[in-house]
Amino acid sequence: MKIAVPDDYPLLLTGTPAEQRLRTLGDVTIYTERGANEEEELVRRIAGAEVVVSLRAYSRFTQRVLDASPALRMISIWGTGTDNVDLDACRARGVVVTNTPGVNANSVAEHTLALMLAVARQLAAMDRGTRDGKWPRAMLVQLEGKTLGVIGLGAIGSRVATLARAFGMSVLATAWRGDDGRAAAVGARFVELDTLLRESDFVSLHLRLSDETRGVLSRERLAVMKPSAFLVNTARGALVDRDALIDALANKRIAGAGLDVFHEEPVRADDRLLTLSNVVLTPHNAGTTEEVIALGLARTVDNVERFLTHPS
Repeated sequence: MKIAVPDDYPLLLTGTPAEQRLRTLGDVTIYTERGANEEEELVRRIAGAEVVVSLRAYSRFTQRVLDASPALRMISIWGTGTDNVDLDACRARGVVVTNTPGVNANSVAEHTLALMLAVARQLAAMDRGTRDGKWPRAMLVQLEGKTLGVIGLGAIGSRVATLARAFGMSVLATAWRGDDGRAAAVGARFVELDTLLRESDFVSLHLRLSDETRGVLSRERLAVMKPSAFLVNTARGALVDRDALIDALANKRIAGAGLDVFHEEPVRADDRLLTLSNVVLTPHNAGTTEEVIALGLARTVDNVERFLTHPS
């Protein structure tokens, strides 16, 4: 059984117990250099592999990549997102795709609250000012008594709602596929999206990226938000209309944003987001903790093992 790991850059799997387990399941090749974001190089790295373990969202399994990989039978993804995989093309070819949902829920939820606090409390700006010998005392925003709107009630969104209530926040929630009692289970009130945007002081995105959800926060929907409201995104950058978000932030049509995800990653040096003082940015690492990595890698290998044991 040939198993390829085309994208262990930066290092994640190499040298771990999960790597040792994976090597007991087949002939494993791990690539630890840049390049898997390039289609031709990705095809070269997974050539002849029956199983691919994908660690990074920059490895995009498009129809062309799948067409060039006739031996491929399984893609085991470390992480929740599957938007880098053409799922329809995989179904047509009988390629099994697995992921590790919920593994990073607590970590990403904590990071979401950290971004909310950082942007509302102007932590980055005050830190820079204090280091520069200034004394930048500003009027800050507290979480207690505010309303949080959670868009998406999966494991992460539900955990964010729970943590927010501990800060004394009221929570509104909406979900792409309806409620099914999930909002009430975390102490939130289920509302339609436009109502959530209109009433919330903070809006936090926790949807999966799909053709349906791409650009769900359009220019029109961003315009519904309060001028005093903050947007936090730890899901996917493409859920938001990029140009509309930059305009809203630059013209103070919303108060600020905390972003861990972007339309292009890494962020380009000339990205306008870098010039905005009312934004706190982190490099898509909300789920990067030792606990999350160890558990996620273990489950990624578990999925491979289950597939090889029960391929049907």
